[in-house]
Amino acid sequence: MRVSLPAIVAASLLALPATADQVHVFAAASMRNALDAVAADYMAKSGDQVVISYAGSNALARQIIDGAPADIFISANESWMDEVEAAGLIADDLRRDLLQNTLVLVAGDPSVQGPVNATMDLAGMLDGGKLAMALVESVPAGQYGKAALEHLGLWQVAEPSVAQADNVRAALALVATGEAPLGIVYATDAKAEPRVHVVGEFPDDSYPPATYPAGLLTESEDDGDRAFFEALSGEAASAIFAEQGFRVVN
Repeated sequence: MRVSLPAIVAASLLALPATADQVHVFAAASMRNALDAVAADYMAKSGDQVVISYAGSNALARQIIDGAPADIFISANESWMDEVEAAGLIADDLRRDLLQNTLVLVAGDPSVQGPVNATMDLAGMLDGGKLAMALVESVPAGQYGKAALEHLGLWQVAEPSVAQADNVRAALALVATGEAPLGIVYATDAKAEPRVHVVGEFPDDSYPPATYPAGLLTESEDDGDRAFFEALSGEAASAIFAEQGFRVVN
């Protein structure tokens, strides 16, 4: 596998029988906390092994197209899933929209308050510091963030101050560690990081819907792969995703 970013080997949490199926999942970085919890719950019930690699959807899609061995792909937007499907790598009728997310502006300083709209003084709020974002031309959170700022008429103000990170969790870390006073991330990311607070949500109509499609890959249609793919839309997983701040689609 050509994944250079750390992989979460969720199965290490449990002692598994020798006959357990192993499911390899490539998932958007913003899913880390929620999907780790879903996988742990699933493994405890099934005895199967789930191995999850997290990165930006763009990087994961390219790795899958280049031949990296994965069974399930969960993207943070539809366009990168479209790329994988166009390459003939998604099994017939085994792609579905799973979740939606909300884009928010976060700060490390709790005194920074919203609302987030066209009238906010973004330059004053940054005060010479950086605005942390995922890669604005390729990573979904960065693409949505740029679209939202353009819609609000704030991109020209923001662009010179943007600090781009490889994925949304890396952008979140810049704010959490104080390297950037502000960042644009998903609501679920903000919920997972106690060192930041939400300044405000971007208006829903300021960026395309942040939809997370899941797909079962064509070379990965054994019983274990299919079972975990179906479990992602099940009641137990949906409850975990909702608790972590996602909007459940299915």
